[in-house]
Amino acid sequence: MPQKDPCQKQACAIQKCLQANKYVESMCEDVIREMRRCCEMQAGNSICCSGFKDSKPAEKKSKT
Repeated sequence: MPQKDPCQKQACAIQKCLQANKYVESMCEDVIREMRRCCEMQAGNSICCSGFKDSKPAEKKSKT
């Protein structure tokens, strides 16, 4: 039986948050931060982290 992905809980929390907030990422910064934290620790063991592996939060975004 395959093991559960260690960051699946955080990945699902991001999806749920984004859906609840009409995909406004800024409303989900806390759950995204938790996902990044999990991926820092579990990157080699988590398929869910493939999109987070080398990405870093965009700190300098232009405000429109």
